[in-house]
Amino acid sequence: MNKKELRLALLQKRQSMSEAEWKAKSNLICHHLQNFSHFQTAKTVLAYFSFRQEPDLQLLFTNPGENSFFYNKAWGFPRCVGKSLSWHIWQWGNPLQKGAYGILEPDVNSPILESSAVDLILVPAVACDVNGYRLGYGGGFYDRMLNSTEWASKPTIGIVFEFAYLQQLPIDSWDKPLNGVCTENGVHLMV
Repeated sequence: MNKKELRLALLQKRQSMSEAEWKAKSNLICHHLQNFSHFQTAKTVLAYFSFRQEPDLQLLFTNPGENSFFYNKAWGFPRCVGKSLSWHIWQWGNPLQKGAYGILEPDVNSPILESSAVDLILVPAVACDVNGYRLGYGGGFYDRMLNSTEWASKPTIGIVFEFAYLQQLPIDSWDKPLNGVCTENGVHLMV
């Protein structure tokens, strides 16, 4: 199966999940991340707002009264700017807007987050494999970012449901393996 066919099949499977199953598995992913030592020590984390039933990470950065991790972190979220991602600081309660692809983004006036401040990147994906390779949506936004000098050394964790954590993905020369993958079954670090 090529990347395009695999992407379509996995997106259909993901979007066929019931809301209850999606929420339950998303909550387990958040639980595993909260107990992951690198997440616990990270001061600034890049994340994403769930789109098309991606694993939902909002338990990590919302409801500050119920979430002790909320107070210990600065959160960065992407804005699509041309063919690149611009990272902005976002706090619970700050305004959001829909971007070019219909994905929620921080307000255009929110402060920009410099790469030097980032300790961990939680990377959305359609699928990841046991070697840390990621299948994205085909736009290349994260591929370009993770291959750039300023972001290349940042720790990365791919976020997928277990059914999308595969033995092997088709890869291209620009694909860069992530440092780990988190599913509802736990955090899997690449050796």
